[in-house]
Amino acid sequence: MNRNDTFSRQHSVLNLIVYICGFLLFWEWLKPLESFTDTGSIQVFLLYSAFCFFLSYLQLAWWITSPLKLLGLLFVLDGLFIRESLLSLDWYKLFLMDAAYNMQAMLSQEWWNMTPLFRSFLFLLLLWLLSYLLHYWFIIAKRTLFFVVMTVIYVTVIDTFTAYVGNVSIMRVFLVSMILLGITHFQRITQEEKTENFEGKKALRWIFPLFVFIFSSSVIGYAAPKFNPQWPDPVPFLRSMAENAGGGAVQTVIRKVGYGENDEQLGGSFIQDDTLVFQAIVDEPQYWRIETKDFYTGKGWVRTVQEDFVESLNGQIDMNIFSDQVETEEKSATISFNRSQLLPKLIYPYGTERISSASETYYLSYSSATGEIFARSNDDNQLMRLNHYPIIFQEPNFTFKALRNIPDEDPEFIKQTYTQLPETVPARVMNLAEQIVKDEPTRYDQVRAVERFFRNPNFVYDTQGIPVPRDGQDYVDQFLFDTQRGYCDNFSTAMVVLLRSVDIPARWVKGFTSGDPIDGPGNLPDGMELYNITNANAHSWVEVYFPEIGWVPFEPTKGFSNMADFSTGLTLEELLAGDTPDLDRPEQEPLADAWNQTDVENQGAGSGQFNLFSNVSKTAWILIVAIVGLSGYFVYRYRFHWMTWWKRQQLQSKPDHLNYQNAYRFLLSLLEHKGMMKKPDQTLREFAFDVDHSLGTSEMKRLTYFYEQMIYRNQLNDEQKKKMKELWENLINRVLS
Repeated sequence: MNRNDTFSRQHSVLNLIVYICGFLLFWEWLKPLESFTDTGSIQVFLLYSAFCFFLSYLQLAWWITSPLKLLGLLFVLDGLFIRESLLSLDWYKLFLMDAAYNMQAMLSQEWWNMTPLFRSFLFLLLLWLLSYLLHYWFIIAKRTLFFVVMTVIYVTVIDTFTAYVGNVSIMRVFLVSMILLGITHFQRITQEEKTENFEGKKALRWIFPLFVFIFSSSVIGYAAPKFNPQWPDPVPFLRSMAENAGGGAVQTVIRKVGYGENDEQLGGSFIQDDTLVFQAIVDEPQYWRIETKDFYTGKGWVRTVQEDFVESLNGQIDMNIFSDQVETEEKSATISFNRSQLLPKLIYPYGTERISSASETYYLSYSSATGEIFARSNDDNQLMRLNHYPIIFQEPNFTFKALRNIPDEDPEFIKQTYTQLPETVPARVMNLAEQIVKDEPTRYDQVRAVERFFRNPNFVYDTQGIPVPRDGQDYVDQFLFDTQRGYCDNFSTAMVVLLRSVDIPARWVKGFTSGDPIDGPGNLPDGMELYNITNANAHSWVEVYFPEIGWVPFEPTKGFSNMADFSTGLTLEELLAGDTPDLDRPEQEPLADAWNQTDVENQGAGSGQFNLFSNVSKTAWILIVAIVGLSGYFVYRYRFHWMTWWKRQQLQSKPDHLNYQNAYRFLLSLLEHKGMMKKPDQTLREFAFDVDHSLGTSEMKRLTYFYEQMIYRNQLNDEQKKKMKELWENLINRVLS
C-alpha cells in the first residue's frame, strides 16, 4: 500500500468519526422533543435521520440518494399514519387528499389545523435537508464549531425553560464536541501543512493526547465539587419582565382558543377565535360533551382510566353517565361540522343514546369511562371525521330531593379513581375546601357551596395575561391564592381539586358550550333552533358522582350557567306543607370570610416568598444592566483587538483578494483611530511614507506596494500574499502595542 492510499484510508476513518460525532450531536436536538412538544415516535425520526446521514456519508450521486431518502420518508409515514398498502392506489388517494386539505389550511393561515401526517411529512423533509447541510459543514467545509456552540445553547435553553432535564445531555455534548473539534483541527493541520505521512505511531502521537485530555478533563469536571447556584434562577425574572409584572409574576403562554387534546400543562392566555366549528339543530341550549379526564398532576390533566372501547354497529350508545332513576325526556339534535374544522371525536349532548345512520358507512367505538366516541369505517376500520350526523338523546332532569338523599358510600373504583390528588397539593388548598363545606349537611349542598364559592367577587373571568405556574407551583393553588383570574380551565380544575380534597368524587369534562342561536332556514322542525358553535365556545366544566344517580354536571366558571335541568322532586302535598328545606339557595357570597381566613393563615409563606422574589428580581435586573453595560464597554473599548483576530481568521481560512483588500482597509481605519489620518489629497504611497516615518519602519511602503500590485495588476502569487500577510500583522501589532 503506497503513502497516498494510507493517507486516504486514514482520512476516511477520521471522516467517519467526525460524521458519527455530528450525528450524536444532532441526536441531542431530537431527544428533548418528547418533553415539551406533542411529538411521538422520536425513535422513528431518529432512525430516518440516521438513514439520511448514512446515505450522505457514502457520497453517492444525488439521483441515487434522493429516491432512497424519499422512499424512506414514505415508508415512515405509512408506518405511522396510513394503513393502506404502501404506494397502492388507495394509499396515493389518501395521501393526496390529506395534502390538499393541509395546503388549504396553510393558504388560509390556519396552521393549527394541519394534520399530524402532514406535520410529520414536513418534519421528515427538514431532517432530510439537515442531513445534507451537516454533511457539508462537517466533511466539506470542516466548520464544526458553529454547530457545537448552537447545540450547547439549545440544550441549556431547553433545560432552563422547559421540563427537559439536560444534566446528562450537556455532559454528552461536551465529550462529543471535544472529540469532534479535536479531530477536525487535526485534519485541518494535515491539509494546510500538506502532511500526508501520519500512519502508525505518528498518528497516535496526535490522537492519543487528544483523548487523554478529553478523558481527564471530563473526569475532573465530573468529580470536582460543585458550588450551589450563586445567582437566582433567571427564568422567573425573564418571565416577569416579559409580562411587565414587576416581579413575582410567571410566564404567560398565548394560544388560540379551541378544542385540544393535550391538557398536561394548563395556564397561559388565549386569543379569541370565532371560527365556526359546527352547527346544531336542537330545541334548547345544550352542553356538547367530548371527553373526561381523571388524573390531576398539579399542572394539568391526563387520562389514566383504561377501559375497552365498545363497538356499536347500529349507532346505539350507552354512556352510563346517569342511572335509570333519573327522569329523562327524549329529544333529537342534528350536528353539521364546518369541513375545515372536523374533530377526531364526536361531540354529543348529555343522555345520547343513538347516533342515527351509523351502520351505513361507519360504526361507533365509545368508552363510558373516558366519554370519547369515535367513528370508524366499515370497510377498513380507519378513523373517520364525520361532518354530519343526527342524534337521539334522553335529556336528564335531576331532582334536589334525590341528590340530597343518596347512600353514604361510593363504589370503591369511583372513590379510588376520582378522589385522586397529588401529594404536592398545598395544605392551604385542603384547608380552604374544609372551610367551604364545613356547615353543609349533604353532598349536594357541599358541591353547591363549592360552586357558589367561585361567584366571590375576588375571582375574575379573563383570558388575557393568565400565568403558567412556576416549577414546583400548583396550578390550582396559584389560581386560588395568587391570581384569582382565569377562564374555564382554572375554575373547573379548581372546583374538582376542592371537591376531591374533601373526598367527593369529581372529574374534569371538556367540550363546547351551547353557542349562539341564529336565524335558520324556514324548513326547521317546529320548536327547533339553529345554533352556531365556534372555537370560542370550547369549554371545560365539572361532573360530580352521586351514588345511585351517576355523574351530574356543575358549572363553576364565572359568567356561565349550568345547562342541566334541576327540579325539586317534591309532591304537591310536600310543597303545600312547606317541606322545602332550602332546596336551591340563591347565589350569594357567604364564604368570603372563609376564603380570607384561609388566605390570612397561609400568607406567611406565600406573601413572604413573593416579596423576597420581588427583591431578587430587582437586584437581578440591576446586575444584568451592569453586566450588559460593562460588556458593551469592553467590546467597544477593545473592538480593534477582536476585529484584528477576525481579520486574521479570514486571511487564514480564505486568502483571496477580497479578504486582503478588507484587511488593508481595516489597517487604515486603525491608523486613523491612532491619529494617523490620510489626507484627501494624499496618495496611498505618500500616506505610507508618513506612516513609516511615524512608526520608524519601512513596512507600510512595502505593504502598500503589494496592495497596489494586487488591486491594479492582479499579479500577486502565493509567496507574495504570504509576505503581505506578514507585513500586515507586523504593522497591526506595532500600532496596537
